[in-house]
Amino acid sequence: MSKGNRGRDRAAAKRIVEQQKAAERRRRVTIWTTVGVVAVLLIAGLVGWGVLANQNKKTEASQVNTPSVAVDEGTAFAVGTGPVTVDIYEDFMCPICHEFEKQTGSTITQMVTDKKITVRYHPVSILDRASNGTQYSTRAAGAAAAAAVGGKFLEYHQVLFDNQPEENSDGLDNAKLIELGTSVGLGDTFAQAVNNKTYDSWATKVTETFSSRGYDGTPTIVVNGKKVEGPNNTLPTTEVFTQAVTSAAG
Repeated sequence: MSKGNRGRDRAAAKRIVEQQKAAERRRRVTIWTTVGVVAVLLIAGLVGWGVLANQNKKTEASQVNTPSVAVDEGTAFAVGTGPVTVDIYEDFMCPICHEFEKQTGSTITQMVTDKKITVRYHPVSILDRASNGTQYSTRAAGAAAAAAVGGKFLEYHQVLFDNQPEENSDGLDNAKLIELGTSVGLGDTFAQAVNNKTYDSWATKVTETFSSRGYDGTPTIVVNGKKVEGPNNTLPTTEVFTQAVTSAAG
């Protein structure tokens, strides 16, 4: 092979090598550009998701209709004007709550009449899981809120327990909840609130507050900030409850 041919071959080989290096540089630039674009899109997506999540939370918060007559951060309905505060957290599907009402309800009523206590009833909905998907606890709590706004909380509270459905049943439907309201003197405004689920989101908020306060079962009875229970975390008897109130009164 002549020197001229060898020179041309070397030049051609050099061009090929340079072309390959240039192609490799372009490939790297393309890869990193793609990575950069993906990263930007991912960050934008995360930021967008965060903004949307915050907007959803604000929307949910704005949709909570707190009953105008609710007390204790909008979580309860107060009865009485006595110096000792009794908080009762209850679920309208809870049979033990009904048991406490039957056992100690008349004593509580007398203490209210005697102006010894102020009772704050907190309707919670921890037993929605026990109503076959109908969310009875939430609906009943929401209906109780509507009754409170209508000035008939205690009366409705009583008929709800008098007609308490069994756990793991469908619970009472809205038509029955409205019928019970009618029986205690509630009218169209109450019925509309039940059918429109006006206070259902409020019931969820009350339940969340209940949990944030460290409670997890119903009924939970608290006298002047102190939880009252029977032996071994059992339901307090009327005597134990009365002693707690007497002690709190000093």
